[in-house]
Amino acid sequence: MPQISERAKSLGHVVMRAHNRRRFLAELPTGAEVFDIGCGNDSPYLFKSIRPDIRYVGLDIADYGVEHDPNDYADQYLVVPPDRFLGAIEERHGEFDAVVSSHNLEHCAEPDGVVTAMARALRPEGRIYLAFPSVNTVNFPSREGTLNFFDDDTHVRPPDYHRVIGLLTTAGVKIDFAAERFRPFNWALLGLVSEPISRTRKKVMRGTWALYGFETVIWGTRT
Repeated sequence: MPQISERAKSLGHVVMRAHNRRRFLAELPTGAEVFDIGCGNDSPYLFKSIRPDIRYVGLDIADYGVEHDPNDYADQYLVVPPDRFLGAIEERHGEFDAVVSSHNLEHCAEPDGVVTAMARALRPEGRIYLAFPSVNTVNFPSREGTLNFFDDDTHVRPPDYHRVIGLLTTAGVKIDFAAERFRPFNWALLGLVSEPISRTRKKVMRGTWALYGFETVIWGTRT
């Protein structure tokens, strides 16, 4: 199995709040070209709100959770049928300074191919951010807002953390940070405080995901 750097391992045990998507975007170079794969939930608007200087390309299979017209914010906004999703990523070989895949892999019919294609879409020294539900979520309690993996009926299967790491490494990505269960302290503490209400209402609240370690988060750099 490919080895994760000692730095990545140590950070995985003491997860810092800094390793969220906002911090990832903030660290990108000026004018970076960014490929957002699975860009629902108003991502074009949110990305450009954080980094108006980036060139943003978004890809998805439908308009999902859209409050702001993606075409007003994306430099390129692509909606393709599910059977063309992988091919649309493979076509962008070596084009981007950054690739973001936030809660996309668990919806994919061909997740292994998507991981490899995302890595290959990076230029040398390009960076990748992935977030997806931990495999442990299949045993979490069911709550509105999705705490158990199967609360969302569009989920296909939970991605395997070690397999994703292996695919990225094979495709030439060095793992900079990896947390199989991302539990940033401040958010987990908030989740602990709100847990009695969350449990009673059977609803995910701010901090619930961090308390349970719902997300797997991985950062990497293309060598």
